[in-house]
Amino acid sequence: MSIHSEHPFATPPERKVPLRRLRGRVPSPVFVVCTNEGSQFVGLTVSSVLFSEGESNSVVLLIDPESALGEQLLEGTRLAMSQLVPGDQHLAEVFAGLAPAPGGTFTVGDWQQTEYGPRLTQRTYCAGTVVSRRELGWSEEIMVKLELVEVVDGPILAHFRGRYISLD
Repeated sequence: MSIHSEHPFATPPERKVPLRRLRGRVPSPVFVVCTNEGSQFVGLTVSSVLFSEGESNSVVLLIDPESALGEQLLEGTRLAMSQLVPGDQHLAEVFAGLAPAPGGTFTVGDWQQTEYGPRLTQRTYCAGTVVSRRELGWSEEIMVKLELVEVVDGPILAHFRGRYISLD
């Protein structure tokens, strides 16, 4: 039973930002992006991704520049991206910094070390090297030249309207 008919901390309709509402209506695949360059393993849940096929396959990521991962992804940095699947919601929350992980974030999930950084086993995976970065809105646009792509068939985890959903 609740004493509120609606969420007590929800943003009132007149204060909602239209672009945020639009972005929330676009289903986005969920990845954990990781690197181990520097002094430690770091990872972050990322759903702002755009893949580009061509002579040089690329992915563009939008990352919080103040995140530990954002601070590490300099030009020349190698990174690994693992696509999440249904059942990985807790893992996504851990790497987004929204759920606890006693022992550290990399104790959640089954990880394998690669030359690009840690990756989740039995997941679609791609890896590459950061070739550029620039400020874009409140985010940092990270351009990555992909050097490796492995696809695992099956449903994926997506972010839609503030929730995780399964897409087949």
